[in-house]
Amino acid sequence: MITVTFYTKETGQKASEASITGFRSEGHAGYAKHGRDIICAAVSALVINTMNSVHALTTDVFAYDTDEKRGMVEFKITSAVSPEALLLLRSLFLGLKDIQEEYGEKYLRIVVQNS
Repeated sequence: MITVTFYTKETGQKASEASITGFRSEGHAGYAKHGRDIICAAVSALVINTMNSVHALTTDVFAYDTDEKRGMVEFKITSAVSPEALLLLRSLFLGLKDIQEEYGEKYLRIVVQNS
C-alpha cells in the first residue's frame, strides 16, 4: 500500500482546504507486478509533477528526500507557502483522492497531519 501524508498548518480542516506545507509518499501499491502497477505509476506521476511544478512555477523554497527502494518521497516547503504552490499541492491532494476513491484504501491511503 502507498501511504501519502499531507502536512498542514491548520487543525480540523480538509487538506483540500487547508494550508498544505508538504507531503510524504511511501510504499508500493501492490496492485500489479513491478513495472505494470498503474496505481504506482499514477501516484508517482502526480507526485513528481507537483514537485517539478513547484520548482518551475513558484519561488518557494523547499527541501526533499527520496528513497527509491522504499518508494519514498518527502517534500516540504520551507519558506512561506505561496498561493501558487498551495494550489499545486491542493491539486495533488485532489488527484490522489480520486485514485483512492477509484481503487480503494487497500492500495492508497491518504493521511492529513498537522505539522
